[in-house]
Amino acid sequence: MNEILDWILSTVQSVDAVTRTLLAGLGIMLETSVLIGLVVPGDTIVLVASTAVDGAGEYFALVITVIIGALIGESIGFGLGRWFGPHIQHSRLGQRLGEDNWQRAQRYLDRRGGPAIFISRFLPVLHSLIPLTVGMSTMRYRKFIAWTIPACVIWAFAYVTVGSLAAGSYREVSRELHWAGYVFVGVIVVFLLAVWGAKKLIVRSEAKHMAASASSHTLDDREGPDAAASDPSNLDANR
Repeated sequence: MNEILDWILSTVQSVDAVTRTLLAGLGIMLETSVLIGLVVPGDTIVLVASTAVDGAGEYFALVITVIIGALIGESIGFGLGRWFGPHIQHSRLGQRLGEDNWQRAQRYLDRRGGPAIFISRFLPVLHSLIPLTVGMSTMRYRKFIAWTIPACVIWAFAYVTVGSLAAGSYREVSRELHWAGYVFVGVIVVFLLAVWGAKKLIVRSEAKHMAASASSHTLDDREGPDAAASDPSNLDANR
């Protein structure tokens, strides 16, 4: 295990520090751009790049680059939503996401406003749809970016810190402990499981804000004389 990890970590570290930092920023920019985030594993790219961090300078350079990349991606999503939102939503790619996801994003934004922007950064699917949905709304870019900045900062520090600490700790003990590789893998797995669990908890706690309101379907579901009697236009016509 140690030999395999040594080769992987050495390969990542052999890439020029500036190059791998920029690649991480590009990866997270694509990951946070509209719809692209559904296929580009930006979090994986950042986590891998963080294992090669050497010193405080590279650490903060990577964090800052990831934050900037995320904000650029979010801004691209907002801009596309503002100018081309309906066309993207009704395109072939947009339809593949399902109308339910689009409506869920719209309901979440309508009911939660700014907090939906912050929270969605940590949720699957919504983290790509919310910037576009905000762009299609009347919300100003200034308010949008004010809510997304802290989310991007927290996300960047979490992933870069875990990746760099796990790799750094492994390098220190790998020469003395033959099972150090398993510890490294265990730390990463525990972190990813914690992220997965946190997302599940957030989705569960926020589900009521994303769900369709039962009252919105009440009139549509009514049939017969009761529905006609409840229609104000029918009352006016009978006067």
